[in-house]
Amino acid sequence: MLHIFWEFQVKADKIAEFERRYGSHGDWAQLFRRAKGFHHTVLGRSTHAPGHYLVTDVWDDAEAFAQFKKDFREAYVQLDKLCESLTLEEKHIGDFEPL
Repeated sequence: MLHIFWEFQVKADKIAEFERRYGSHGDWAQLFRRAKGFHHTVLGRSTHAPGHYLVTDVWDDAEAFAQFKKDFREAYVQLDKLCESLTLEEKHIGDFEPL
């Protein structure tokens, strides 16, 4: 299994849209579901810092995610560009394998 972690600081007036697009049934998860090897997305909201979110995407392995990015590159780039306006900051924390 591969867990990909992203951290976001979301614009105050874009929180509802961000949650809709990045949630477990949102635009990103719908795109990922088109590929083999995707399991699910978890959207977490900070209990102490408004607009602070953690997104975890779970895949079979790094190869499955790499194949997704190859097969769906154009759709990925388009959705990423569309979502840029929602955040103040986006950080890829890293890709992790559970032990």
